[in-house]
Amino acid sequence: MPDSSAPATNAKPPDGPTPARPPAAPASLNRQILSLAVPALGALVAEPLFVLIDSAMVGHLGAGSLAGLSLASTLLTTLVGLFVFLAYATTATTARRFGAGDRVGGLQAGIDGAWLGALLGLAAAVLLAGGAPWAVRVMGADGAVADAAVAYLWASAAGLPGMLVVYAATGTLRGLLDTRTPFVVAAVGAAANVALNATLLYGVGMGIAGSGLGTAIAQTGMAVALLRPVVGAARAADVPLSPRAAGLRASLGAGAPLLVRTLSLRAAILATVWAATALGATALAAHQVVSALWNFTAFALDALAIAAQALVGTALGRAEAERAAQVSADPAAAPTAPGSRAGAAEPQAPSSTAPRAPAVPTVPHDGPTVDAVLRRCLAWGVAAGAVIGVVLAAASPWLPYLFTSESAVITAARPALLVAAGAMPLAGAVFLFDGVLMGAGDGRYLAGAQMATLVPYLPLAVVVAHGWPTGGSDGLLWLWVAFAWVFMGTRALVTGLRARSDAWRH
Repeated sequence: MPDSSAPATNAKPPDGPTPARPPAAPASLNRQILSLAVPALGALVAEPLFVLIDSAMVGHLGAGSLAGLSLASTLLTTLVGLFVFLAYATTATTARRFGAGDRVGGLQAGIDGAWLGALLGLAAAVLLAGGAPWAVRVMGADGAVADAAVAYLWASAAGLPGMLVVYAATGTLRGLLDTRTPFVVAAVGAAANVALNATLLYGVGMGIAGSGLGTAIAQTGMAVALLRPVVGAARAADVPLSPRAAGLRASLGAGAPLLVRTLSLRAAILATVWAATALGATALAAHQVVSALWNFTAFALDALAIAAQALVGTALGRAEAERAAQVSADPAAAPTAPGSRAGAAEPQAPSSTAPRAPAVPTVPHDGPTVDAVLRRCLAWGVAAGAVIGVVLAAASPWLPYLFTSESAVITAARPALLVAAGAMPLAGAVFLFDGVLMGAGDGRYLAGAQMATLVPYLPLAVVVAHGWPTGGSDGLLWLWVAFAWVFMGTRALVTGLRARSDAWRH
């Protein structure tokens, strides 16, 4: 949320060039980052609880049902994960327009994103309902396991529109510098999922299909709860709630490059799993241990990246408003370098008679510059990565015991876990650079850059899979060297160089 000391007024600035504002003090900016990142972390952690809750409850139905859930949830999360661009793109657009004082445009972007999420969710639901049996067969399941997986996917399909609207509405609220509402809704949704699953699985006797339906109902309820403040503010500002063809095209155009980025990232992850599989069952099991810990710690870094997205988008919007005001007063006074004074001045604000919705926070007119946000968020990301890395390294002798008691798996996991721990500061920089560029709406560059990172990594994954420099479980160490240092290092290089330039500040 914005720093409470920031003024929130609707008065128009005086005619003529707007005087420059001093950048936010480091302590104030730190508070802003944490006030956005901490609730965002809570929301990110709450989402995996759905799978954990489903697993715990379905597990009591028998091994076949639990195996079916494992397969079905993997397919479902992979499908839904492809549409995470709805959150990223809506965050960037909403934050930038609100930062520029364009309240109506920001709310309209949120409404357009929600409609796009609903339409894509309907299409995905039809695809999942019709293709579930085929997808389960392709994954090699049959018999009771296949029946359970298909039953779960069919029941879950109804919740796909809600799941994708949750992405879009969450992105809108993040753009408004509100990460607390998505956290509260995610926490309540997780609790509701427990009650629904218990009722449908055991009370009604629906079996694993009850788990899928309970999750679908919970996600739909979350979508409604997240849309309420957005829709309320849109009505107050006379923003139409009906879908607009131009708005849907704009939302899809902004999100398409991020979809390409997600697909490229998934390709790298799948290549890593393929290589670990080729190294043998022990290596694959040890890889699952290291990968689970890597993904868990990534929540903290991703939360900081979300804060960077929102703050950078807002700062760039302020910069645009400042340049527009300068050009209006004196065309010769406009800054020549994009972003050279990002966020340094107060933008033209809506009139004091414009209706307001108290459920949506007001974006402050004073705020940190783009450069200040970039430096401070990068420092937080690297520092958080360093702390996480130290903790992982110190606990590496014991952490594998949380996942397995087999000595061969533990022996293979420990050195790979040390490699992952050492790369955590690098991962912190990667996440923050990604967040900054997403907040700037630099999706096309991110798509191309992510595809470029596959060029050095995929050959290394293939080489390691074929036993060089060592095969078997010992090869897992080299696989994680390739992933954590080569793949993540390449990502840091291509995004870091971009962040240092002015190209993304237009």
